[in-house]
Amino acid sequence: MWHQIPSPPKALVLYNLVIARPDMLLRVHEESAGRNVILSESGTLKVINDGVTIARAIELSDTIENAGALLIQEVATKTNDLAGDGTTTAIILAREMIKSGLLAVAFGANPVSLKKGMEKTVKELVKVLKKKSIPVTGTDGIRAVASISAGNDEFIGNLIAEAISKIGPNGVISIESSSSSETSVIVEEGMKIDKGYMSPHFITNDDKSIVEFDNVKVLVTDQKISTVKEIVPLLEKTTQLSVPLLIIAEDISKQVLETMILNKMRGLLKVAVVKCPGFGEGKKALLQDIALMTGADFLSGDLGLTLEGATSDQLGIARKVTITSSSTTIVADPSTKAEIQARILQIKKDLAETDSAYLSRKLSERIAKLCGGVAIIKVGAHTEIELEDRKLRIEDAKNATFAAMDEGVVPGGGATYVHLLEDISIIKKTLEDQDEQIGADIVGVALVAPSKSIAANAGVDGDVVVEKIQASDWKIGYNAMNGKYEDLLAVGVVDPCRVSRCALQNAVSVAGIVLTTQAILVDKTRKEKPPVPLVPGISP
Repeated sequence: MWHQIPSPPKALVLYNLVIARPDMLLRVHEESAGRNVILSESGTLKVINDGVTIARAIELSDTIENAGALLIQEVATKTNDLAGDGTTTAIILAREMIKSGLLAVAFGANPVSLKKGMEKTVKELVKVLKKKSIPVTGTDGIRAVASISAGNDEFIGNLIAEAISKIGPNGVISIESSSSSETSVIVEEGMKIDKGYMSPHFITNDDKSIVEFDNVKVLVTDQKISTVKEIVPLLEKTTQLSVPLLIIAEDISKQVLETMILNKMRGLLKVAVVKCPGFGEGKKALLQDIALMTGADFLSGDLGLTLEGATSDQLGIARKVTITSSSTTIVADPSTKAEIQARILQIKKDLAETDSAYLSRKLSERIAKLCGGVAIIKVGAHTEIELEDRKLRIEDAKNATFAAMDEGVVPGGGATYVHLLEDISIIKKTLEDQDEQIGADIVGVALVAPSKSIAANAGVDGDVVVEKIQASDWKIGYNAMNGKYEDLLAVGVVDPCRVSRCALQNAVSVAGIVLTTQAILVDKTRKEKPPVPLVPGISP
């Protein structure tokens, strides 16, 4: 049965309610900046200080109102996936755009034209952001970004700076729980490949939308898996051993993928599938390196090695595997260290002997992947609640720091958005449609919201703060830590440009959807679960 919200103007009132209900919960987090929110989940308490985690936890009993919560989750999740931070800022921006937009529509503005004007404005503002971003250089710059993103925690800032100093700007950082209360940084053999899981149904950590496996068996092949029969013995063996299986293959048929997903969701299999990136000889070389790192046999069709004839002895092992939607990080088992070092020496020898610029670049990339290793931050704490909170903060700091090294930084504390206001009037002159110009103004109203929120949290008049920032140079902003107006870049109060950019882009995307939607259809029918095609030899 479908439930429909009526067309405007009633829809506008209901949409306002839809946005307002989850927004009230998010304000608890926004207005307690520097403090925490306690989340009760399945009888377990979590202390969190993270916008996307709070947004994902919101679920309203009314299905219509819950649609609003899903919109809030969308803007937070998209920003987190693309930038790793800035989720609360994205939510604040989206909220203000939606509120101002709904008001404009109520007074007769064309929602489609509003959306176009908002999108055109943000597109131009992003260009300004990129031009004015400052590259991050040195340990001090890295430490500043990480500290700010972790809630002004200098200890975490130093941890991230230490980890990056050990693995370099292109390295990989993994976060794990320590067996003690101490937190430390160690470097282990490992690598990252630029391909993620083939289906989100393989996810094991819903909060982070990732697959996490410890002590995982690894199948490496350049062949397509066409039938379940080809890998039944390997699935049976890993199930008997109660260990997860990572499959890295050329491809996998839809039938096999669906069968694995359904059995995984039933709890019968612990498995994930990743397609190997690249093509041609480069792909084969990468698969060989993965096989070497995990101690697996490379099941290559060129060598006449079939999947049906494979045994569990030909599987490799990794101490830890983390898979996102776009990448896979493998932390090697200590037993393969000698082989990895020998392979690095061989590739370096090949590099010295080649005259091909293309081959030289590819060999250098392989060396970088094998040499970089993975920095493991072992997080310690006195309680489980404190541990989870610290891990979330370190995750935010890590993501923000890599984003900053990639696209540079801009003044933090919402100051950058306030300074962008001066460009709104210039952009409006390029818009001929009056409603599109109103769309530009709507973006302008939203731009001051983050600064006003920070000012309110510090007990200061937000309008006064915005006015003073507007009258100052681009680098000047309000530092809520000491109550001064100063050069935020100089004192390390900065935001990664990517975070500021993605928050703005995702906010206008969700706001545009809301403004141009006239009804919500909610399917209230409970659907029967489809029968699960069982893997032969594996009992439910």
